[in-house]
Amino acid sequence: MISRRTALGAVAQLLPTLACGTTMAQDFHTTAFRIQPTGDIATLRQAALSATPPHEAGPFRTSDLVELVHVVPALRLDIRYATSNNFLGVPLYTQARAFLQRPAAEALARVQARLAPQGYGLVVYDGYRPWYVTKLFWEATPVDKHMFVGNPVEGSRHNRGCAVDLGLCDLETGATLRMPSGYDEMTKRAYADYPGGTDAERRLRHILRTAMEAENFAVLPEEWWHFDHADWSHYPIMNTRFEDLE
Repeated sequence: MISRRTALGAVAQLLPTLACGTTMAQDFHTTAFRIQPTGDIATLRQAALSATPPHEAGPFRTSDLVELVHVVPALRLDIRYATSNNFLGVPLYTQARAFLQRPAAEALARVQARLAPQGYGLVVYDGYRPWYVTKLFWEATPVDKHMFVGNPVEGSRHNRGCAVDLGLCDLETGATLRMPSGYDEMTKRAYADYPGGTDAERRLRHILRTAMEAENFAVLPEEWWHFDHADWSHYPIMNTRFEDLE
């Protein structure tokens, strides 16, 4: 997910803060980190669907969203928001699909090609995200965790089709590889420069980041899995649902 940039601070001295009802024994690599939503998700969803995205002054490029599985060979999808295995615990997308603007999608294909000789592939958790979902995330998330979700007043780079959430998988087995935190884990372990975790986890995080940066993606400091493509400012905030995309 996208978040506002904040100073990382001295994370070596900071322990992870877990959501209410979670314990350190939980494995957030397979079972999603959970929060206690601030309200009823169905009610918040309806309000978000009825809301209007922020107005922006152009000009912008014409949107050219493409489905990643048609552009990136051997891509693995793990679209958590189409399942209940996400931080809100309910399905938020009606379809398990991932889209990006064409330049970002083509760059992701080059990342996949860079990783393949090392035996690694990409597993994508999320790409283009309709604005109403960003609005829902913001309203459902407690204020003390707002740094981990995008502010709908500003819109998110996911809403522009130029941000992707992803990790690494083993090309031979298809297994998702462990990083210092799980996806969408709202703790300091998620920071891109978090010094904890194992040597192997940090090494894999570095491999992912290096490959992404080589193709003009930039990591979000608070989320090792979130990368913005360099062209993000050229596209408008979008609110088209997956089921309405061609």
